[in-house]
Amino acid sequence: MTELGDYLRSCRARVSPEDVGLPTAGRRRVPGLRREELASMAGISVDYIVRLEQGRVKSASPSILSALAQALKLQPDEREYLLRIAARETPLSRGSRSTGTRRQQVSSSTRVLLDSMVNVPALVLGRRMDILAWNRLGAALFTDFGRLPLRHRNHIWLTFQDPQVRDLYEDWAQVARECVAYLRMDAARYPDDPELAQLVGNLSLANADFGTWWSDHRVRSQRQGRKAFHHRIAGQLELDFQMLDLRSGSEQSLLVYTAEPGSSAAGALTFLTRWATAQTAETVERDSAPDT
Repeated sequence: MTELGDYLRSCRARVSPEDVGLPTAGRRRVPGLRREELASMAGISVDYIVRLEQGRVKSASPSILSALAQALKLQPDEREYLLRIAARETPLSRGSRSTGTRRQQVSSSTRVLLDSMVNVPALVLGRRMDILAWNRLGAALFTDFGRLPLRHRNHIWLTFQDPQVRDLYEDWAQVARECVAYLRMDAARYPDDPELAQLVGNLSLANADFGTWWSDHRVRSQRQGRKAFHHRIAGQLELDFQMLDLRSGSEQSLLVYTAEPGSSAAGALTFLTRWATAQTAETVERDSAPDT
């Protein structure tokens, strides 16, 4: 079996006959479309579908992949994922891939930008959702990233494994599922990243929910949305988030959270900013006090 075959089977299982205008009469042993139905809709032979799902096709043409994506009603993110995993399974791509990973570094100008965002929680995310940098309010919203070992400065690891971060979300299950879908997309972009593979393996062993959702093959690019938080200091907050590319090809994104002007969430963020500033001042005063 291959990643492409697993993904096609998963997508096929998620499409009901009603979704594509097919009759539902007759007993179905498994959910979703039958191979015969998908083959007919995509204009492909049933045997070819079988060989694709079993990993016995060396490469699939873009036209066939496009026909499958249309028949399966894939969204843009899902189409991108399909094309990426299909491309990496061709003999040429397998022979030309690099197994190394570049070191992730945050530029000084990005750090200046972070520090200037006083009233906006912000994080810099890299490959596999590693947390590379943050501002004061970002740490106040989530956790003191500086006290964590490097291997745990990862957005998805904290979401699943850190009790403080897990309890922060009003709907943890929804947030966690989305994180898995984001990580799936990264896995297609960086198929030879050993640290990503290790992260997936460790989370699969440590958390049954992660393993279940990873096997579901949902994919999604992180762009924007809204999350509800219950913060131990600031209380209830509903914040909008956006993922902004820092520069083309940098593999880094700026994750920022904002509140509607005049809302209770905006007031809570202002309170949290003051609290975080006071905490920093207390730490500086304590650290600079002479020993007695």
